[in-house]
Amino acid sequence: MFTGIIEEIGQVHQAIFDGSSSKISIYAQTILEDTRPGDSIAVNGVCLTVISLSEGEFTADVMPETLRKSNLGRLHSSDSVNLERAVAIDGRLGGHFVLGHIDDTGVICKMEKEKNAVWITIKASPEVMELIVEKGSIAVDGVSLTVANVENYKFQVSIVPHTGQQTTLLEKRTGDVVNLENDIVGKYVKKLFYLKANEPLGGITFDFLKQNGF
Repeated sequence: MFTGIIEEIGQVHQAIFDGSSSKISIYAQTILEDTRPGDSIAVNGVCLTVISLSEGEFTADVMPETLRKSNLGRLHSSDSVNLERAVAIDGRLGGHFVLGHIDDTGVICKMEKEKNAVWITIKASPEVMELIVEKGSIAVDGVSLTVANVENYKFQVSIVPHTGQQTTLLEKRTGDVVNLENDIVGKYVKKLFYLKANEPLGGITFDFLKQNGF
């Protein structure tokens, strides 16, 4: 689990996406201080497992489903990526609960500066949009952000200077593809409404959940 608070901007050393043995190697510093093989690191919001470490670099496998659902397959050598280690139990949750499981990609359709902030408008699929609410949370390329506006198949976020400096978001351009992860709370609410609207599964109803302390 992650928080969406980016710890470091890394740089892709090598990206091999051949479908059968896809791997990505990334230069980093801060996040490698206490990292071991088997640990999880979010790369542009995608939870990857470290398989090997060398001086200033880590390597992770990338499975086909990850390539289908995320923008990792678009990465090339020298590209910048957002990096975050899995949250420590005794750490602060500065963003929101981010699982590192990308729901879909979106496309940046507008970037506009307003005083010290930059507005980013992102077009997303109906499946993603139905779980986005104004003032709710969403992870964009692994960055925990607050949704400022929602309209049709687009939503807007506002990037403050600190976020712009600590992430890759302001390096983006119109037409760029970004990873999107909806708030996990919305997914469970959607599932519960599905259970209510359809035949109860295994006798689970809203009354059952309420009676059992949920």
